[in-house]
Amino acid sequence: MVFGCLNNLVVLVLFCKFKTLRTPVNMLLLNISVSDMLVCMFGTTLSFASSIKGRWLAGRHGCMWYGFINSCFGIVSLISLAILSYDRYSTLTVYNKRAPDYRKPILAVGGSWLYSLLWTVPPLLGWSSYGLEGAGTSCSVTWRANTVGSHSYIICLFIFCLGVPVLVMVYCYGRLVYAVKQVGRIRKTAARRREYHILFMVITTVVCYLVCWMPYGVVAMMATFGPPGLITPIASVVPSLLAKTSTVVNPLIYILMNKQPDEPDPHQDVGSGDYIY
Repeated sequence: MVFGCLNNLVVLVLFCKFKTLRTPVNMLLLNISVSDMLVCMFGTTLSFASSIKGRWLAGRHGCMWYGFINSCFGIVSLISLAILSYDRYSTLTVYNKRAPDYRKPILAVGGSWLYSLLWTVPPLLGWSSYGLEGAGTSCSVTWRANTVGSHSYIICLFIFCLGVPVLVMVYCYGRLVYAVKQVGRIRKTAARRREYHILFMVITTVVCYLVCWMPYGVVAMMATFGPPGLITPIASVVPSLLAKTSTVVNPLIYILMNKQPDEPDPHQDVGSGDYIY
């Protein structure tokens, strides 16, 4: 909670202070930092207080609020990372000499929130529900509910909020790795090296995010479709805590890895070796 708030606050301050950071690709990274900070402020605070007392303190409505915001902000981050992977793929493989376009990133940020709400509001309306999880000091989707509605929601959530975004990332970054190897044989310029650095940064962010969230996803699916008692409350605590570390990891990667060299002139002509067909 403390590190997540401080790290993401530093990112927000840097964006406000330095104009060079306000690039289209960084708009998506800023969106991730905002969602992570909101988790720490309005979600982790509740689970922290409940963990101190050893029981959930916010009641049923507080449990629904906690489950909703953690799911919503987590999906926003994952969708933003998927969009980021496609942005890097299209930027590195399409020749474009125009000035930076901020309209698409802004639309992408708004789309990530709308998409997240599309999948996190239904439990509030009766398609599945939010309830206590693990040791009873935090809340999430009721993975253990043995109903058709709950199982159908969990399957859809797994496919459209984890499976599809991950497939998009794998495809885009797989094509990018091949493209980077090809262009490296032709010509290495300052602009290309900057693109490679951004690519390395976002890939690392994605890998760390999946490392944080994949154990939680696996345990949740086992609790849903496995035999009763397969996942004990103690066993479910560790993946839950690991998932919360994603709010700390993303800003650390951004601050430590992001470099801002001199901006190239967007109107300056470039040679044929400066882009990938």
